[in-house]
Amino acid sequence: MPALLSVPRSPSRPSWLLCAAAGVAGVLVLAGCGGDEDAARIGLGTVGRGDVRQVVDAAGQVQPRNSAVLKAPAAGTVATLAVGDGQEVQAGQVLMTIDSPSAVQALEQAEAADAEAARSGSGKSSAQSSSQVAAQQRRAQRDAQARFAEAEAQAQAIADPAARAAALAAVQSSRTQYQLLASQTQALVDQVNSGLGNLDAAVESLNSAQRVQTRAAVAAARATVDALTVVAPISGRVSLGSGGGGGGSGLPAGAEQLLAGSGVSLPAAGAQDASAAGAPVLAQGAAVGQGATLVSVIDASTLTLSADVDETDVLLVQPGVVADVAVDAVEGARYRGTVTSVDPTAKSGAGGAVTYTVRLSYDGGTGADGQAAATPLPGMSAAVSLVVKSATDVVEVPASAIVRAGSVNGSADSDSVWVVRSGRAERQDVTVGVRGDADVEITAGLTGGERIVVEGAADVSQGQQVP
Repeated sequence: MPALLSVPRSPSRPSWLLCAAAGVAGVLVLAGCGGDEDAARIGLGTVGRGDVRQVVDAAGQVQPRNSAVLKAPAAGTVATLAVGDGQEVQAGQVLMTIDSPSAVQALEQAEAADAEAARSGSGKSSAQSSSQVAAQQRRAQRDAQARFAEAEAQAQAIADPAARAAALAAVQSSRTQYQLLASQTQALVDQVNSGLGNLDAAVESLNSAQRVQTRAAVAAARATVDALTVVAPISGRVSLGSGGGGGGSGLPAGAEQLLAGSGVSLPAAGAQDASAAGAPVLAQGAAVGQGATLVSVIDASTLTLSADVDETDVLLVQPGVVADVAVDAVEGARYRGTVTSVDPTAKSGAGGAVTYTVRLSYDGGTGADGQAAATPLPGMSAAVSLVVKSATDVVEVPASAIVRAGSVNGSADSDSVWVVRSGRAERQDVTVGVRGDADVEITAGLTGGERIVVEGAADVSQGQQVP
């Protein structure tokens, strides 16, 4: 950094000569000794060479390679517990089994309803008119919507992500098929009313629609029972939850999904139980509530980093940009990362702030002693400094020396500095390259060794005498 020379805005105060001894090494203080607060302080320096970096700072977090949170598919008790807290497990390994009489009963009821629908469909209908068929269809529609919502709720509670996705897809497929058959039934009823249709065809279509719904209910109930055997979806280290004996949100079956579809967010079921201070970890025989957290599996074999970058800076961040990272929990250590991707989806924060998630590789770190730094744990917070531009061994000046052209002549499309020539300040247009927080690169307009104003530049005027 160039040495600073402080001078008064005007040479009309000879008292500066009496105060020169007050300056520190390399700095000559030329403001009035009387402490005139209105006296302008102008610092001079010499144009030099160095390295300049433009940095975007963002709050970040250490991320695991993968993670999964498994929740209870139904209320019950832990029948068997095959793992301990902190144990390493492999994908596909059985972690525990849940004893849930309510889930078994729900499956039995669904199978009975499906069997009854099958018998009704194979016999002769009691409907004697199109109006009776229409009334049956309206009752079937109300019953179907409730059962589909219940089936979807059961599918949502399945712990294994792949099994949950498959169950939800099956419910949605059945719902779509049911709607098509329901529409077909209505069309046949309309034909009967107009004297062009056959009542038996309408009844048959209604029975087919009801079977679609009852089969979907059976499939969802069976998937819930199957999910009572909790299996690790990924390899990693397990963290047992508390089970949340109260469990669930207290809403009717399917209500959470309906609210979520309307944009209403609900807290995760069992989250308060799992995170409560002093809550015991899950044990064999413990009661669990539907949707309560059973276990988390974290694969920390490879770490990554994420950073929330403000919308005003994110366009500067591209894959390949390197970053300096400070992990709050490891004092004095310096970690490294490289940008791998930028999420295109914006996130809204407090006060209307908009950020984008930038993902980085974790490239290790160095401790304060020069040795390899301790490996951070997933979830640790970090301060990420993304080096979006850099220049090595270039002409540089302090950022405080740059004057926006608009503050000098009303223009806003160029930068300038004050160069001291023959004791007077002369405005010099410059071209700025990399803009760092403290220093900026000058690609044209200055050469090394020139004297410039580096402090109080905004208070200088053209031709001002600067000793």
